[in-house]
Amino acid sequence: MLRHALLVAACSCALLAADAAPARPNIVFVFSDDHTPQTIGAYNLWLSPFCREQRVTPNIDRLAAAGALFQNSFCGNSICSPSRAAVLTGLHGHANGVRYLGEEVTPGTWKFPTALRAAGYQTAVIGKWHLGATPSETDFWCLLPGQGAYVNPSFTSATGSVQRAGHASDVITDLSLEWLEGRDRSKPFMLMVHHKAPHRTWIPPERYARWLDDVTVPEPATLFDDYANRASVHKTQKLMIDADMTLSGDLKLYPDKPLDKIPEMYRARNEAFRARNPQGRDLVRWKYQTYLKDYLRCVKSVDDGVGRLLDYLDRHALADNTVVIYASDQGFFVGEHGWFDKRWILEESIRMPFILRWPGVVKPGSRPAAMIQNIDYAPTLVEIAGGQTPPSLHGRSFLPVLRGETPADWRTSVFYRYYDPGHGVPQHLGVRTARYTLAHYGATDEWDLFDREKDPDQLRSVYADPDYAVAVAELKAELARLRALYGETDPEPYVKTARPARAKAAADKPTKPGKRKTQADR
Repeated sequence: MLRHALLVAACSCALLAADAAPARPNIVFVFSDDHTPQTIGAYNLWLSPFCREQRVTPNIDRLAAAGALFQNSFCGNSICSPSRAAVLTGLHGHANGVRYLGEEVTPGTWKFPTALRAAGYQTAVIGKWHLGATPSETDFWCLLPGQGAYVNPSFTSATGSVQRAGHASDVITDLSLEWLEGRDRSKPFMLMVHHKAPHRTWIPPERYARWLDDVTVPEPATLFDDYANRASVHKTQKLMIDADMTLSGDLKLYPDKPLDKIPEMYRARNEAFRARNPQGRDLVRWKYQTYLKDYLRCVKSVDDGVGRLLDYLDRHALADNTVVIYASDQGFFVGEHGWFDKRWILEESIRMPFILRWPGVVKPGSRPAAMIQNIDYAPTLVEIAGGQTPPSLHGRSFLPVLRGETPADWRTSVFYRYYDPGHGVPQHLGVRTARYTLAHYGATDEWDLFDREKDPDQLRSVYADPDYAVAVAELKAELARLRALYGETDPEPYVKTARPARAKAAADKPTKPGKRKTQADR
């Protein structure tokens, strides 16, 4: 019955016509949560060889082999809601209204699905949203409330709440395939498949509960970082696998439960831990292995979904006229600096995966080096669809880059501003160029400058080094230029104030998903 209800909702205005592919390309945009490119086999990053060997992401790798893998894709605020708002609006957070977790996009702000609908596309979004009551402005939506659940997830939709049995990655893929089956085949379509995984607390499907048990994941060189030679704020964060990753919630150890009360998929793990009783650095290593294997198991579940979508497009002769994108809302620390989570301007946190396949347009196996940001997604998708964007966007279409024709005036730096002081990570802003990362922490008035050419792990700030005085001056000037370009004038530190009650704008009414209580990031 739930399947039928969702199909009816998806097809409420669909007249099934001929199955011929529209002249304009369809778009399938798969978007995961907290998936670092470090754990994608196709990327040449430190953990990629292990992931290729273990076949963690064979379908995402298959997509990269047939399309373009962007080596330098970044977010402007490495946390879920602000990144998602930037993707939706083509604007940084100070302009779209989403600086913190769970906030809503300012009513009346342009969003790219509106432009695709105006261009004649049928549009849908299924899965994680995490933007409060911000309307999706798609023809169909079926969304997890807040963070949503990994097991037997519930969704809100235009027809009410629905629940499906199974793992979130599988269910979101199921619903997406159902929508594809029931779409209006006389129109091109844009389907956004928004996965919950691999977000904390990394609960994998049972079929992968023991996968990777017999291997050891490589450790990052900085697992036991001492945070010396950098701004003092690096020592006061709460992202440490050692001190801040919980044994019960994060690692499912349940130390106070009798073994016969522990879920079957974690029982052997708990027995082995109790027998071993690791301490000190040995405990940190156990936590790292346990956390990262669950993370990779969740990634594997997303990759399965990517494979099912690609197979569907092949079976229905849609692949040649469909743009397929794989991306995530930000990067993630997988043990680097002894951390999990994101938030910092550091490379592991701000680097996002972005892979795009477009047969006949994008050269298979290409690896563009041009810097793109999540503010660029909206104008790019709209240009692909032949739609119109407002002139006020911060982002810029990278369609020329996809065609192998990077403009001479393409960006050489990216702007970053983090507001939400969760996990003890302070507010900061900065700029990232091909060689340098400059950051300012307003609360302590400290600066960091990392020369990533000489210090790729970003372990030593050279801000006070006289040899870098010219670089500091140039980077500060570039940061000021970017702030002026984007109209960013928020004070440091920024003090969050209550937002006015949401206006019931007429433009919101057709697709407003209704008020949903959001759950803050853990």
